[in-house]
Amino acid sequence: MTGTSAPRKGGRWIERWDPEDETFWKETGERVARRNLVYSVLSEHIGFSIWSLWSVMVLFMGPQYGIDPAGKFFLIATATLVGALVRIPYTFAVARFGGRNWTVVSALLLLAPTVAALVVMEPGTSYGTFLAVAALTGVGGGNFASSMTNINAFFPLRKKGWALGLNAGGGNIGVPVVQLAALLVIGTAGAGHPRLLLAAYIPLIVAAAALAALRMDNLAPVSNDTGAVREAVREPHTWIMAFLYIGTFGSFIGYSFAFGLVLQTQFGRAPLQAASLTFIGPLLGSLIRPLGGALADRFGGARISLATFVAMAAATGVVILASVRESLPVFLVGFVSLFVLSGLGNGSTYKMIPGIFQAKALARGMSGEGAAAYGRRLSGAAMGLIGAVGALGGLGINLVFREAFLSSGSGTAAFVTFLGFYAVACAVTWAVYLRRPAAVIVPEAGAAAKPQLTSV
Repeated sequence: MTGTSAPRKGGRWIERWDPEDETFWKETGERVARRNLVYSVLSEHIGFSIWSLWSVMVLFMGPQYGIDPAGKFFLIATATLVGALVRIPYTFAVARFGGRNWTVVSALLLLAPTVAALVVMEPGTSYGTFLAVAALTGVGGGNFASSMTNINAFFPLRKKGWALGLNAGGGNIGVPVVQLAALLVIGTAGAGHPRLLLAAYIPLIVAAAALAALRMDNLAPVSNDTGAVREAVREPHTWIMAFLYIGTFGSFIGYSFAFGLVLQTQFGRAPLQAASLTFIGPLLGSLIRPLGGALADRFGGARISLATFVAMAAATGVVILASVRESLPVFLVGFVSLFVLSGLGNGSTYKMIPGIFQAKALARGMSGEGAAAYGRRLSGAAMGLIGAVGALGGLGINLVFREAFLSSGSGTAAFVTFLGFYAVACAVTWAVYLRRPAAVIVPEAGAAAKPQLTSV
């Protein structure tokens, strides 16, 4: 398409969309894309808060609830698992129903776990009931997949690192925000009033849905393409990137959910003490994610991702040392560093996804809008799969923590396991995307006009 407008076929539907056309982008596309990005971030932000709800609900659950640390880790792991699995259908819902329409629906679905928790959150409730309600919060994890798929379609390749990083980072901040809100409730009303926190989120959910309905758009060219899904499933790079995303986003969400409980269990922090520290890491990791995307835009996602994994391995070594010596200050330095680095890696790995698929189009002889459309089509389908597998990394982290504390009462063994994973992630990133001689074209710094050869 050429031209300067975004023709609509009725309602909030845009019939034609070509962000790679610089004239279209400057005169119409950028303004529309940025508006949709703002309200996408808002809905995704609240989705993350609800998904991570049980990372703070367990801080309210004192001895009167009769649930040991292993049981609390399992509550958190259940929310993580469901949030990972629903990312797959949420990804394809954007194409089926429209990005704006699904944002409204997915926001309203957040009322179910919030109201359910409001009803059951008191001593005497059965563990099975808590488990079921924790599972419901998984719908908040799905918001990330649909939001990223939607925003990916709005922006040109040269802007995707920044846009996807900002979208995801703004959503990720939902984790420290709910933890800060929990700190406020515990510090003012006490640990016996979790319902105050839950009640505060109900009007926010309704507001996010209403604003999405009024201000967002659907893109008609984003159609449900089962062929793209099948092609993404068969593409080895989908699963390689999913593995790397386990190391970045899996670390971020897994550590975010477990941080407060680790502080309580290993270092004996009271609920208020734990809540006063828990939010710091997720906040910094969320704020730095857009920088990871921007650095990837400039220097290449693979380079930034490799540097991130090397640094995460080093930070994990610091955490292991602190855990063995039972030094809380050193532990906090190392653990918060892991959050910051995982945030950077989140931005850089997600930037790699659209670039890889557009590069495959170039390798097949496509060019211009044809290559860009192919890249959007395949990367949109792959993002759901990659996001789901990456979130399962958070499940793995909480299950490994659970086993470590059950067997030894300490998280040291868990961190040794994570160190081994980061070492493997370093090797995979280097071997597949940075080693010479080259076999696959992967756009690195800047736009796809000057692709860089890297090996499979």
